[in-house]
Amino acid sequence: MKDFFNNTIASMCGTLLALVITVSMIGLIVIGGFFGIIALNSNMNQDIETTDHSILHLKFNESISDQRSVEPNFSTFTIEQKMGLYDILTKIKNAAEEDFISGIYLDLSSLHTGLATIEDIRSALIEFKKSGKFIVAHSEYYSHSTYYLASVADKIYLTPAGGVEFTGLSSNIVFFKSLFDKIGVKPIVIRHGKFKSAVEPFLQDVISDANREQTQKYVNSLWTTILKGIEDQRDIPEAKLNYYADALLIKNDLSALEYKLVDGLKYKDEVFAELKKLSNSDQLNLLPLKYYNQVPDFSYGSYGDEIAVIYATGSIVSGEGNEDMIGSESLSELIRSARENSSVKAIVLRVNSPGGSALASEVIWRETVLAQKAKPLIVSFGDVAASGGYYIACAADAIVAEPNTITGSIGVFGVLFNTKDIMNKFGVNVNTIRSNKFSDIANPTRPITDWEKSVLQDGVEEVYETFVKHVAEGRKTTFSAIDKIAQGRVWTGTDAKEIGLVDQLGGLNDAIVLAAEKAFLKKYQVISYPEQNKLKAMIHEALGGVKVSVLSDELGDAYHIFKQVNELKTMKGVQARLPYFYKFNN
Repeated sequence: MKDFFNNTIASMCGTLLALVITVSMIGLIVIGGFFGIIALNSNMNQDIETTDHSILHLKFNESISDQRSVEPNFSTFTIEQKMGLYDILTKIKNAAEEDFISGIYLDLSSLHTGLATIEDIRSALIEFKKSGKFIVAHSEYYSHSTYYLASVADKIYLTPAGGVEFTGLSSNIVFFKSLFDKIGVKPIVIRHGKFKSAVEPFLQDVISDANREQTQKYVNSLWTTILKGIEDQRDIPEAKLNYYADALLIKNDLSALEYKLVDGLKYKDEVFAELKKLSNSDQLNLLPLKYYNQVPDFSYGSYGDEIAVIYATGSIVSGEGNEDMIGSESLSELIRSARENSSVKAIVLRVNSPGGSALASEVIWRETVLAQKAKPLIVSFGDVAASGGYYIACAADAIVAEPNTITGSIGVFGVLFNTKDIMNKFGVNVNTIRSNKFSDIANPTRPITDWEKSVLQDGVEEVYETFVKHVAEGRKTTFSAIDKIAQGRVWTGTDAKEIGLVDQLGGLNDAIVLAAEKAFLKKYQVISYPEQNKLKAMIHEALGGVKVSVLSDELGDAYHIFKQVNELKTMKGVQARLPYFYKFNN
């Protein structure tokens, strides 16, 4: 039953696949010269000499991933180590304790990450401030995300003629029904859950009432989290901040200063001059985060008790997966390895996933059940841990999420595409030879019958029932209690905690501390799973980086739409997947 959906959308993706293959060839050409780069640069990173009155320079001009990786820098022809979130949090914590570091300079000209990751870094900076050291933020322009992070600073400076975006959040949902009608593609959807809106873009051109309700709920929740955080740090009441947004009062640099969102209008040289004064130095000693206090490579079982942090990032698929997808076999093997390792006393599963294959999620769930029986299992949610992402987490002893994590979406669906009309338009005719009456039940070149659809609906209902049952068992409640808050509905971390889907609000460090408590550990080593194969990782980064760079440059703001549609080719079987056609203006 679950296999009926397999391989039915390949015809939808021909053009997209051709584009991906073309760009991949560019990556293969680049890779030839890449090995020469490796030979010339055997030293991955070099520590720089630290001096007194140094200032930790936080500049997030690259995407922030959960796990550490390596990547080529084609501008400098070097191989660099890219920090993971845990590295960043650790370095901020260490900076508070180092006498030679006077403070932090938040250089927020760009920030490429989700709100939950920002929350984690923001919490680390708030903790840093307890040391009595300063934090100064500066940017030419603050988006909602960058301003939320900057709000922890003692002083927030804006470049003259710059601006602060302060209009409130919005969510853009892209619909494709009219396009499908024009080209002759008919989507066939089987789903459970009135809020399971991942398939809405295929079926209609306007948002449903149920989807509007859930989207409005979590957009408001995310905005409230941001406002409360700003109120706590800037002492501007939440109601007043909402008034600023509703009245569009923050129009330019002068209004941002007038309404106290920023503390001054300064060019970078003026900020540098102030940093010298604050650090009591005639020289500006900026210490880049990536060179400060290099965190040693993680290794297995080197000494003492260990807490294994296992990273599950990307869409969930069957098999091995890759650097962008969670494979059921590969992740299961990691969980099994940590469970069987006697040095590992507790496991933290870091989930950053919108979900994917329900069958693959079931395979991973089984390994989490076995792990939880053997030793403490804590789950840490990142920016998004929904649908299949929640499926693989529900058996944990505890789930920790940030207030602005997107989670829930406990529901499933299957989608087929009837491409007969578009094929006829191009003069393509398909003749099918069958051994049995329903051998071609998932054939995209003919309509599906009502009886066939009812059979597939039964399969979806069966998967949904299994999903909810697992969640009810993991959360120690009843099927009906979970069913009421499931139905594919999406929640923020804050709301999920209120309804019992999350146990604690916090970040990755909080999950690690909780795991240590559950395992009664006072001293422990944090081990990262999977251990990075540097050469393999560099090749993946080189290929992936070129593809993403070319596509994003050519497509601009439409790149996220291409990326989402391109994921259709991975949707095999019944899906436990987040409504992924959402994009925030954060």
